[in-house]
Amino acid sequence: MLSVLMNLLRACWRPSSDRYVHSGGDSVGRQEGLLWYKDTGQHWNGEFSMAVVQANNLLEDQSQLESGSLSNYDSGPYGTFIGVYDGHGGPETARFVNDHLFRHLKRFASEQKSMSADVIRKAFLATEEGFISVVSRRWSTNPQFAAVGSCCLVGVICDGTLYIANAGDSRAVLGRLDKATGEISALQLSTEHNASIESVRQELHALHPEDPHIVVLKHNVWRVKGLIQISRSIGDVYLKRAEFNREPLFAKFRLRDPIRRPILSAEPAISTQALQPHDQFLIFASDGLWEHFTNQEAVEMVQKHQRNGSAKRLVKAALQEAAKKREMRYSDLKKIDRGVRRHFHDDITVVVVFLDTNLVSRASSVIGPTISVRGGGVTIPSNTLAPCATPVELGIT
Repeated sequence: MLSVLMNLLRACWRPSSDRYVHSGGDSVGRQEGLLWYKDTGQHWNGEFSMAVVQANNLLEDQSQLESGSLSNYDSGPYGTFIGVYDGHGGPETARFVNDHLFRHLKRFASEQKSMSADVIRKAFLATEEGFISVVSRRWSTNPQFAAVGSCCLVGVICDGTLYIANAGDSRAVLGRLDKATGEISALQLSTEHNASIESVRQELHALHPEDPHIVVLKHNVWRVKGLIQISRSIGDVYLKRAEFNREPLFAKFRLRDPIRRPILSAEPAISTQALQPHDQFLIFASDGLWEHFTNQEAVEMVQKHQRNGSAKRLVKAALQEAAKKREMRYSDLKKIDRGVRRHFHDDITVVVVFLDTNLVSRASSVIGPTISVRGGGVTIPSNTLAPCATPVELGIT
């Protein structure tokens, strides 16, 4: 009798991955265990593929692809928006960004009546201010919100121009074809903000010359104030505003000296370039993918196979590499459930966006497909026991 009861409790506490297998069409994606994917879809400038694999107990990666109007007006501009948001400390900031950043971008594009780097920058900063407001309102009841944050990688394709904006260490890579040789080459488009990069450490020292401990080598990993690897993000307000770096915030997040100026920044690094006919596709991915593959390996993997399922193929290849590094079989790795899976790999999000030259070069006023897709994960019913608190829903405008 006792063994039966224990088995029942285990089933409630740790749901089997079999319960996450969803059947049905690909219109909103499919779920296989901890892997969500949408093999193919049509966006304003070509085709796309998306995939997400969950490792954390609560999925901290969020992602979206929006195709159609990039403003609140029917007059446009029109194009494609891609967002990859790699959360840390919890899922709340990434979810908030997923719900608000594109709305802000549309609002600023409506005001300016066009797309620009300034529109994207304003959208980032407005999203940051919105999340700070949430932290402020909840400080008395849930101060640990101050220690939740998210990397933020955005791509916008509009009128033949590609905008890439990044805060954190997710990455966007372009696959460019050499017509003479037929070979594909990788071009990294995003600037990363991780303390493991020497130029990032130099930037931090220049911004905080009075602080010799602004970056600390801890367990062979460079961390800002010994706490976090990234130097730019949405959220993480405990390292941006002094009023959120005090009790009752957990002691491990509190600094010895008061914050005189923001340590982290939400300011995105933005690049702009005109797309060329030999530009074949873009890969947007959280750092979970780039832990296992170089830029060149990733673009070659996409180029050598059919477009359908490109993102899922990259994610599965990363999982196979993760299994190999731990000297285990891929089939055994797939049996490990969320939460425990984080010891083997991170949440991984991949969006592959193919570029059709004829569609990229057309006027943005020409009507194309309208679609809105969000990367999925395991949805836990509210009455299911889970080894952590129910995630807070942030439906704040």
